[in-house]
Amino acid sequence: MLRERLGLPGSKNACEQGECGSCTVYLDGTAVCACLVAAGQAAGRDVRTVEGLAPEGELDPVQRAFLQTGAVQCGFCTPGLIVSVHDLLARVPHPSDPEIREALAGNLCRCTGYEKIMDAVRLAAAGGAGS
Repeated sequence: MLRERLGLPGSKNACEQGECGSCTVYLDGTAVCACLVAAGQAAGRDVRTVEGLAPEGELDPVQRAFLQTGAVQCGFCTPGLIVSVHDLLARVPHPSDPEIREALAGNLCRCTGYEKIMDAVRLAAAGGAGS
């Protein structure tokens, strides 16, 4: 629905079981796996994908941090990771490494060992991603 009908390609449909986190979006301000939410359940509710984190044509600080640290490999999991990190930093502005790992536990990346992703979260939390 998000990708084909609404033209929002960021969220990826991979596992269809809520295991990989590639489809993570905000639903009424809560990060959820979109693959576990039927379209009818989202009707009339606030759904925000990675595309809605910053004004069109711009990047939010988390997106900039991912680029600056090279935390993007193939890019398939990146949108879901970015929404999860955005959610973490909204709740815990300066997370510890264990808090970061816990927040990312529902997001799988098969390309990297997560260290650059951790670096991106640390950079965004420190406010070093600039504009």
